Amino acid sequence: MEIGQAHSSGILSYGNWERLGALKPDLVLVFGGSDHFRRPGFAEALREVFPGSAMLGCPTAGEIVREGALEGHVVLTALKVQTPAFRVVATPLGCMEGSRASGEALGSALGAPLGELPLRGVMLLGQGVRVNGSAIIRGLADVVGREVPICGALAGDGGAFERTFTLHDGQVSDRDIAALGFYGEGIELRTASAGGWMPFGPVRRITRARDNVLHELDGEPALAIYRRYLGEWARELPGSGLLFPISLLEDGQGETGLTRTLLGIDEASGSLILAGDVTEHCCVRLMHADTGGLVEGARIAARSALGEWESADLALLFSCLGRKLVMGGRVDEEVEAVTDLLKGSPLVSGFYSYGEIGPHSRFSDSKLHNQTMTVTLLRERP
Repeated sequence: MEIGQAHSSGILSYGNWERLGALKPDLVLVFGGSDHFRRPGFAEALREVFPGSAMLGCPTAGEIVREGALEGHVVLTALKVQTPAFRVVATPLGCMEGSRASGEALGSALGAPLGELPLRGVMLLGQGVRVNGSAIIRGLADVVGREVPICGALAGDGGAFERTFTLHDGQVSDRDIAALGFYGEGIELRTASAGGWMPFGPVRRITRARDNVLHELDGEPALAIYRRYLGEWARELPGSGLLFPISLLEDGQGETGLTRTLLGIDEASGSLILAGDVTEHCCVRLMHADTGGLVEGARIAARSALGEWESADLALLFSCLGRKLVMGGRVDEEVEAVTDLLKGSPLVSGFYSYGEIGPHSRFSDSKLHNQTMTVTLLRERP
């Protein structure tokens, strides 16, 4: 696999794309600040430089390269492989309630073999607002099969939570979700997620919820309980909710590996709007973190993804905006924790997101995670 990368902080530096264009890549991944995706002619400029390439991308809440985290750049990662077998598909997402149907539509578009090559993996990029990421993944997995690994993330807009986009094959859309299918045996894909957050406060049971809206904990409005435990941070809701995610528990005790972060609050109903689904009668605990714990979580995700591999050609890192806020000026440390484990200096790309997609370990189904580091490794078979 031949890989090139370029990152630009402004339109005047888009000229450094030309050396990647000379590679004539089979696939180009595009992650960057929202301003780039809003800029007229952005997608057309990409298509001019990469006329024959499959293309997938989205805006972020911060970009990730091997050196650490960036802000407001656009990062292009170009891949040229011996036997290209990719398919990029997209489908509209009209409203949050249509999330599962949109996932099913993606699955139908991806599920057919590419020639005679079967689907081996999926990278999903979804809208970061007004979306039920859990439902999209369920719909997609129902069609393509749960044995097919799904990785990826939900787009960001720098923490504004107003409007996000996806880019797929020459167009930018604020309505579409998009996915990349990997076919055949040419590319191997491994992915795993881990958090590093610490629980606090008592275990509570969800007594009323629907999809991703949490109405009651122990028979009390969820928003009232959440405010009580946040103390002075409650004044800054919903933004401060990124610092206090909710852990889902198994039988009231062990963690399921799933964490849910707050997207919004409903004052009238006293409910919490979460980034992924929760179910009634499930037990939960609030969580908080320090930098050391989050860095160790990133290290665990990398080890789990690697398994017996020593390294890979490309490492894709999808981390959560909430982790970035907690770590502040030390945010590069979680990137270093991953890259220190990867021998051979593979190229690194990724971004800070509004939700990460992958299995909790290499051997479980893919889910929507919040507040995790999700590591996806790609390598080409010799």
